[in-house]
Amino acid sequence: MFNRDNNYSLPNPFGSRPPQRDGYSRTPQGYPPQHGGPDVGGYGTQPPRRPAPGARPPPTQAPRPSEGGSWNLTPKESPNKDFQFGNIVALSPQDFPPSSFGRDDIPIIVNGLYVFSARRLDGFPQGYIGMSSIQRPWAKAGLRDSLDVQIYDPFRQGGEAYLGSADIEVKFAGRTRTDALYDQDELGSYVIKNFESQIFAPGQPVLMDHHGIPLQLTVKTILRVSLVSEKETSKAPETEPTARGILTKHTLINFFKEAQSDIQIKPAKNRPAANAIIQPDFNTEKMGIGGLDSEFHTIFRRAFASRIFPPDIVAKLGIQHVKGILLFGPPGTGKTLLARQIGKMLNAREPKIINGPEVLNKFVGQSEENIRKLFADAEQEYKEKGDESGLHIIIFDELDAVCKQRGSTGGGTGVGDSVVNQLLSKMDGVDQLNNILLIGMTNRKDMIDDALLRPGRLEVHVEISLPDEAGRAQILGIHTQNMRQTELMDPSVDLPELAALTKNYSGAEIAGLVKAATSFAFNRHIDTGKAVRVKDDAPEMRVNHADFIHALDEIQPAFGVSEDEIRSCIEHDIINYSERIDAVLKEGEALARGLTQTGQTPLWSILLNGGPGSGKTALAAQIALESGSPFIKMICPEDIAGLGEMAKIQHILRVFNDAYKSQTSVVVVDEIETLVDYVSVGPRFSNNVLQTLKVLIKKRPPKNRRLLVLATTSERALMKELNIYNSFNSEIDVPNVTTHQELKHVMEESGAFTPEQIGEALTRIEPLKEQTAYSVTFGVGIKKVFDGIELAKKNPNELVNRFVRSINSAVQEGGVRTSGPVETRRVEERRNDEEGGFY
Repeated sequence: MFNRDNNYSLPNPFGSRPPQRDGYSRTPQGYPPQHGGPDVGGYGTQPPRRPAPGARPPPTQAPRPSEGGSWNLTPKESPNKDFQFGNIVALSPQDFPPSSFGRDDIPIIVNGLYVFSARRLDGFPQGYIGMSSIQRPWAKAGLRDSLDVQIYDPFRQGGEAYLGSADIEVKFAGRTRTDALYDQDELGSYVIKNFESQIFAPGQPVLMDHHGIPLQLTVKTILRVSLVSEKETSKAPETEPTARGILTKHTLINFFKEAQSDIQIKPAKNRPAANAIIQPDFNTEKMGIGGLDSEFHTIFRRAFASRIFPPDIVAKLGIQHVKGILLFGPPGTGKTLLARQIGKMLNAREPKIINGPEVLNKFVGQSEENIRKLFADAEQEYKEKGDESGLHIIIFDELDAVCKQRGSTGGGTGVGDSVVNQLLSKMDGVDQLNNILLIGMTNRKDMIDDALLRPGRLEVHVEISLPDEAGRAQILGIHTQNMRQTELMDPSVDLPELAALTKNYSGAEIAGLVKAATSFAFNRHIDTGKAVRVKDDAPEMRVNHADFIHALDEIQPAFGVSEDEIRSCIEHDIINYSERIDAVLKEGEALARGLTQTGQTPLWSILLNGGPGSGKTALAAQIALESGSPFIKMICPEDIAGLGEMAKIQHILRVFNDAYKSQTSVVVVDEIETLVDYVSVGPRFSNNVLQTLKVLIKKRPPKNRRLLVLATTSERALMKELNIYNSFNSEIDVPNVTTHQELKHVMEESGAFTPEQIGEALTRIEPLKEQTAYSVTFGVGIKKVFDGIELAKKNPNELVNRFVRSINSAVQEGGVRTSGPVETRRVEERRNDEEGGFY
């Protein structure tokens, strides 16, 4: 805290004597003692509380025109240029008599927010305040308004009353202009000379006469300093208008060129570039960017860091600025939002935004001309100003629409190739430009021509992937900010819990989730009787946690879990009827744990082998659900039935490519032999589909991604013949129901039979697994058992009989008849070789 009673023991960085100035401003401002400020001296001194010997004592009583020491004044045009260019407002000596307030400038605050330096002017009418044409809009003061004016004490906010540094935007204020370069150091000295000891705040406009040319300065950010600690008190640049500070001769001022202005500012050492790309008051949270912190930091480091350094340092390094950024990723993740917000944060001209298809034109050569027009302004300015040219930004959405691989498009016009060639030459051709930044966006990076992706063109590739839990919490906070500030969101809403529940939701889907939740809140306060109307309790509407939970059922992520499809594979739940089934489930739990643990292999593939109806798909689905992965998809024969060979391949590729976009993913490939169109006669299988599966099963996911592949088959020997068996890391054998004890356990778990009925059925059912001289039976699949139970339920009077007939028939169908003991033994040996176990 700045203490006026104590002597300041450390050297005063702002000088021990009040600064003497010339120009339009005067000696440092004084403070009326009845308002708690120092009665003599300026901001740069340590004024004592008591007057020095021989000094005039302060007045014993100050006039109070109204309660609280405030004046109601009417705005009026500034009386002369001295006041306009000195950033001073005019007051009447009759309102502020020198006998009460001294003869120095007076700091006043208008309407409790806007601080000015005020000066008495003889002859100025009583009851008015003279303000310039740029001061009135900032203070939101009309010429017929009545303003509340009070004396302002800058020390009431503590010792943080001085400016350590300030970022100021500069532009020409009138028609008089010059092509001469403005030196930042000289400009800073001129500002301090004219406005020292005045109070500056973010957003404040200041008019300054610089050698006969009027300039408008706009304070963008400030950093306040404490005299006690000699350190900057604020941790980050402040942009709020209430963050005020006193300008001193030691304040560091950084100048930035206004984006639309023609003013030219000479680069200075140890200062940011005057035409720096980043706005001084840039803030990601205010811009509504959530969940993209790491991506934005990458973009800033690669594309913008060199642009905020002093140009002389960049010139010594001998490097060129980055000219292109490619944002790619799944739909709805914020690519377009990020590009729009990058355009807002840049201290540059308004970006040119174009969609890919808009470039194409039916007339010959017009498409290429459209590309040249995008760069025409940048070329003209670069010829005139060189490296001092401002930045030109082009935002190119749906880039893959016009920049496909050359030679890949059909037709004889070759327009697509010509457009790509034109874009390549403009970005990094013979006449290189260093004042452009092209931001391209696409969902299909693989379709874009390789030459466009090399360094010198779109060299910064940033994947905008699905947000993690912390990112989802940020996005939820952004989309619920208004309802939280207006207290329309119930305190029961737990945003961290919602962030945990919205796995693999994109930013667009989270926005849809918030809208769906508000629709439930609206519906509670709508009367849907004969006439639809809003209920009387509508002002009490609150969006609660239950609304968000209901919205989760409506808004499903495109890259999430196909829960309905997965659970339909586990129609009768998992019944642990055998030790081998228990071993399969334990193996699945181990795989689920490994999917989330760091240090594990990023890819693991398993082949579940078993007879038809043995429950392979149900077990694979159960393992997938237990993994807790946010992305679970199935590739089933019914999904590709009726499709051509290329359509089937595209479907399989799409599922795996979607899986690579999630942190952890599980892909279930059901019935491989059916997917590859295997038949025992005729055309045996589709080799293209088979090769696609082989490649994808062995393909490692991208960095920091983990993938578990679960595949099922009833033809283990065929998998070896097709040479896909060795593509899997391990194999799990799924057994049939092979004993009466296992069958009894299943019947008990189903709840369809009484103990007496179970005993009767078991005595009439043939052995499930048996080897005789002329036949071999291998048990019955669990699916067949459940089919038999469902069939028996349809006729309760024949419950046991129907079930026994169904199971005996299934046993006979699954068996193999032989011509003698030797063949029987060979069949059994082959079966044992195929069954295997865990590998």
